[in-house]
Amino acid sequence: MSLKVENLEHNMAKLTIEVSAEEFEEAIKHAYVKNKNKINIHGFRKGKAPQAMIEKMYGAGIFYEDAANELIPKAYDAEIENCDLDLVSQPKIDVVQIEKGKPFIFTAEVAVKPEVTLGAYEGVEVPKTEINVTDEEVDAEVDKEREKNSRTTTVEDRGVENGDMIKLDFDGSVDGVAFDGGKAENYDLTVGSGSFIPGFEEQLVGVKAGEEKEVKVTFPEDYHAKDLAGKEAVFKCKVNEIKVKELPEANDEFAQDVSEFDTLAEYKEDLKKKLTERKEAAAKNAKEAAAVEAAVANAEMDIPDAMVDGQVRQMANDFARRIQSQGLTVDQYFQFTGMTAEKLMDQMKPEALKRIKNSLVLEAIAAKENFEIAEEKIEEELKKMSEAYKMEVDKIKEALGESGLDQMKAELKIQAAVDFIRDKATEVEKKAEEAEEKKED
Repeated sequence: MSLKVENLEHNMAKLTIEVSAEEFEEAIKHAYVKNKNKINIHGFRKGKAPQAMIEKMYGAGIFYEDAANELIPKAYDAEIENCDLDLVSQPKIDVVQIEKGKPFIFTAEVAVKPEVTLGAYEGVEVPKTEINVTDEEVDAEVDKEREKNSRTTTVEDRGVENGDMIKLDFDGSVDGVAFDGGKAENYDLTVGSGSFIPGFEEQLVGVKAGEEKEVKVTFPEDYHAKDLAGKEAVFKCKVNEIKVKELPEANDEFAQDVSEFDTLAEYKEDLKKKLTERKEAAAKNAKEAAAVEAAVANAEMDIPDAMVDGQVRQMANDFARRIQSQGLTVDQYFQFTGMTAEKLMDQMKPEALKRIKNSLVLEAIAAKENFEIAEEKIEEELKKMSEAYKMEVDKIKEALGESGLDQMKAELKIQAAVDFIRDKATEVEKKAEEAEEKKED
């Protein structure tokens, strides 16, 4: 085998791989053995016809496709092992020569990992985030907990009010003709939620359980069912049941029920502490994201389209797995949302490009700063994985293998780069604050 490398524009390369005529002939023999039982030749029992006879009857190229499919992945993998290029996409294969008695030649067009020219990344300016938790935010957290501990009771002595949960029968028609989806029994509706057509829920206010009401509405002009858009409809409705949500009073007793604290004041203080920690974590993440974004904006690189396409495919596969874990197939998701695979992948391209740029720049920073990951750090990460997966560390190492451990080190170096540029940005921010305080003094 031999390899010729041609560098193309935009970090693409064309690899021309030549496989000897002898190896090609051997692959043809393998294809013959694989397929001979499927071929009928008059005068021969099935599977007994000689290779030469089959090639004479069906043409010399009858086994070429299977032979090529055997040779291409093996030859490609063998040659890129000895290739100095850092390839970052699946190859686009094109057969150049396929003829008996001659070398088998094909080309593989692939993306090469782009070189990054770093700009400023130490001490980049990032927006300052003020961390402040208000009493209103604490009260909102208390109300969320009250909602969780609420109970529902049936109402019989009044009509429907906003916020009530009702069971509703309805039968809709347009010009006296029923339409699909316009009828239901004992439908659960929270009045005021805006679940129905504008104007529908408001007309149910005041209706008592057991009473009927004719509701007239007009479908919006942009309604998803085009045959109903802009048309007037009449719904014959009956309220079967009215329920109201009762929230526990926010007091010391409530605090004792939902927490380890004896008083509402102590409970609120703990909520404030947790909200502060949450905001601090969010601020840290925002500062990291802003610092990385600034470092990427200051860097230069030429990203090949094939690299982006590969990242998009990976993201699409991850998305499909998430959808399937929720009990849906991807086809069902497309059907429900009106999305298509092409639209989804187009939407993913900007994020794919951003991920690639971030990764390349952070790798370049880690290399320039010569970050090394101590064995203690590796062991610490393995211990975390061990606890998460309930497996012994040795088993985790075995499962990861050498390539998995190398990947872990690479990811830790990237995180070290993130920490570095974030911390440098923080230093600049603190110096600016100190300078401002000196001016005020």
